[in-house]
Amino acid sequence: MNSPRPIVIGLTGNIGVGKSAVLSILQELGARTIDADKVAHQAMAPGGCAYDAVVAAFGKGILDKEGCIDRAKLADIVFTDHDQLRRLERIVHPAVEQRVEEIIAEATEPVVAVEAIKLLESRLRHLSDVIWVVTASRETQLNRLVRQKGLDKDEALRRMAAQSPQAHKVREADVVIHNDGDMEQLREQVVAAWQELLASRGVK
Repeated sequence: MNSPRPIVIGLTGNIGVGKSAVLSILQELGARTIDADKVAHQAMAPGGCAYDAVVAAFGKGILDKEGCIDRAKLADIVFTDHDQLRRLERIVHPAVEQRVEEIIAEATEPVVAVEAIKLLESRLRHLSDVIWVVTASRETQLNRLVRQKGLDKDEALRRMAAQSPQAHKVREADVVIHNDGDMEQLREQVVAAWQELLASRGVK
C-alpha cells in the first residue's frame, strides 16, 4: 500500500525575515524540509536541468572561471530589472516545482515543509495544505541582510524593494510567524503552530 500523502506546509515570507530558521525548527520537530532556493541552485549547477537555458538567456558573462553560474553576477542583473527577474523565474520555477513535487511524493514523514520566497506566485502554493508566512520589521530585515548576508545597505534595500509587500503575503496566510525577537520566541511560535496543525489533522 502507498503511504498517505503528507501534510504540506508552504512556508514563505520576504527576504531577511528568517524563513530558514523556521524551516530548521520544523526539521527538528520531525518535518521533511525542502528549501526551494537550494533546489534552484541544483537546477542551475553545471549539468542541472536549467543551467543551459539560464546561460543562454543571460550570457556567458554570468559564469565564473569554473563555468558555474556566479550568483552575485546574476543577482546584479535580475534584482535591478523586474523583467529580467521574471525571465529567470520562467526558466527556473518549472524545474523547481517538478523536483519539489517528486520529493513530496517520496516523503515518509507525516509533514513536509516547503520554503519558497515565491511560493504564493507559483504552483507550489497549490501543493501546500496550509500557508505559513514569516514576517519581520523592515529594520530587522535590513539588519539581517547586512550583518548575516554581508550585503551593503543599498544592495539590501534593492533586494527588499524587488519583492511584493509583506502585507500581501500575510493576507494569504493560515499562520503568521512574527520574527523580530530572539530564537526562543521564534521557537515558541513554531512549536505552537506545529502542535495545532497536527491536532487539527489528527496526527499523533
